[in-house]
Amino acid sequence: MTYRNLSAQALAEHDYDSFLTELEKSLTDGRRDPNDVVAETLSQIYLGTSATNPETLALPARAAIHNFDPRNVTTEPEYYTDINPKLYSERKPFIWLWQMFDRSPLGLNALFAHRFRQMLAPLIFRSVGANFKCWQYVEWSFGYNLSIGNNVVIHRHVLLDDRGGIEIGDDVSISDFVNIYSHSHDIYDIHQVYTPRTRLGNGVRVTYHATVLAGMQVEDNAMIACNAVVTRHVAAQNIVAGIPAKTVKVKDDPSVVASVLEKLES
Repeated sequence: MTYRNLSAQALAEHDYDSFLTELEKSLTDGRRDPNDVVAETLSQIYLGTSATNPETLALPARAAIHNFDPRNVTTEPEYYTDINPKLYSERKPFIWLWQMFDRSPLGLNALFAHRFRQMLAPLIFRSVGANFKCWQYVEWSFGYNLSIGNNVVIHRHVLLDDRGGIEIGDDVSISDFVNIYSHSHDIYDIHQVYTPRTRLGNGVRVTYHATVLAGMQVEDNAMIACNAVVTRHVAAQNIVAGIPAKTVKVKDDPSVVASVLEKLES
């Protein structure tokens, strides 16, 4: 689906673009520790200033300011024993900036927020293609095991558990409240974790509240229906529904449809 082309007022557009340009440069040019840049940026976003002296504030306010610095927080994935500490620590400032930005008033403004997340995505994910659109409150595990193709749209409150790796192809749509996993636990020993790679092929659509379990392969142009739970591989062009998800329809092959239309038009 093609999005409408919307814009803000001229001054706002100028400020949005300038802010992103300056922020990306500060995060990546190596002149400053990204943790310091993130702490200052979040202070500006939430408080409107970065010059506050914490020692003059009450303890609750001081705690809030400390919380802007990624070095003063921990995230759930940091407690996982299969984490690569080096790869995650390199990304943590950008991850924390993304998560805190999403919870700010700016994060609700799609006009600006899409651009903000597009700027951060290559700094976090293993790879990300062109025209990536991501709505608010999307979560992932490590980030460095997540590959995203071209023209991918990810909607609100999606969980991408990339502990074992998730590959998302081109032209994929992931709807609100979807969960995609790449790890599971042994049924007898909860401490035994398995991390098979999960893959969504090109043109896949995963619709509202669906779940794709670890290691599943969803082939090109398949569609996962609302609330479905994928427990086995999904063949190309298949529409699956239910718990566990089963094929309810097979779509016509796009190449066949195109060939028929071409003959009808000639």
